Amino acid sequence: MKKLFISRPLPTPVVDAAKTHYDVTVRTETHPLGAQELRDSLRNYDAVLPTLRDMYTAEVFANVPDARCKILANFGVGYNHIDVDAATAAGIAVTNTPGAVTDATSDIALMLMLMSARRAAEGERLVRTGQWDGWHPTQMLGLHMSGKTVGIVGMGRIGEAIARRCHFGFGMRVKYFNRSPKQVDLPAEQIGSLTELASQVDFLVAAVPGGAATRHIINTTVFDAMQPHAHFVNIARGDVVDETALIAALQTQSIAGAGLDVYEFEPAVPQALVDLDNVTLLPHLGTAALEVRTDMGLMAVNNLIAFATGAALPNKV
Repeated sequence: MKKLFISRPLPTPVVDAAKTHYDVTVRTETHPLGAQELRDSLRNYDAVLPTLRDMYTAEVFANVPDARCKILANFGVGYNHIDVDAATAAGIAVTNTPGAVTDATSDIALMLMLMSARRAAEGERLVRTGQWDGWHPTQMLGLHMSGKTVGIVGMGRIGEAIARRCHFGFGMRVKYFNRSPKQVDLPAEQIGSLTELASQVDFLVAAVPGGAATRHIINTTVFDAMQPHAHFVNIARGDVVDETALIAALQTQSIAGAGLDVYEFEPAVPQALVDLDNVTLLPHLGTAALEVRTDMGLMAVNNLIAFATGAALPNKV
C-alpha cells in the first residue's frame, strides 16, 4: 500500500477515506511544514496532501532530486504555495479542490461587504466594551448595500457566485474586471481596466487567484480611483493587495472601509490595521464550515485515489 502524508489534521471522514487506499500518516501540528519537513515529505512518502502555506518552492524540489512522492494533492483551490512548474519538472503532479470552496467563500464575501458597510465589527466592539449608550437616529450610520454597484475583480467560479448573490439577493448592479473576455449568466458589465472599475463601484471585491501574476494587483492606483464612500473586500489571497497602500487609504479615509479575510503576510496582521475602526478583520474563515472542509478533503482524496489506481486525476492543475 502506498504511503500518504497529510500535513495538518483534517476531518475524520477525510482521513478514513484516504485509509481505504493508503497507509496514512497525519501530522498533528497545525502550523505550516518546516523546511526539513517539506523535504522529508518528498523523500519518504508516495503522496502528500499539503495545504495553505506549505511552501513547496523550486528550491525544495531541487533539494530532493529523486523524490519518492509523485503527487501533491493540495487541500484548497489556491495553490500559489506550490511551484507547479518545478513540481512538474520533478515528475510530481499537483491537484487542487475547485468547486468545493465556491459557496462558502462567496458567503464570506457578502458577510464582509455587509459588516464593512454597516459597521458591524465596530458596533460589536462598542457593545462589548460597555461604551454603547443606547439607540439614537444618527448613531453609527453606514452604507445601505441593496441597490448599489459591486465591482468584482476576477470572474471565476467564486466571482460569479458573488455576483449572483449581489444581483439576485440585493438587487445590485454588477460590474467586473477579468483579464480575458468572460460571459456570465446574469446582467453584468465587463469593464476594460481595473482602475476604471474601481472608480464606478460602491463595493470592490477581490476574487482573483494568488500568484506572481496577481501580486499587488490592488494597489495605490486602484485605491485612489475608488470613491470616498466605497468599500473594499478581499477574500482572495493576501498578496493580491498592497497592504501598505490599503492602510494608507483607510487611514486617510480616501475609502470608507474594508473587509479582509486574508492578509499579505498571513498570519501577521499589521498593528496599523488592528488599530483602525473602519476595517473588519477575519481570521481566514472563507471555508471554515465542517461540511465544506470535509468536501474539500474528500475532493483531495479523490485525486489521491485516482493516482493510486492509475486513473486520470480529476483536478490536475
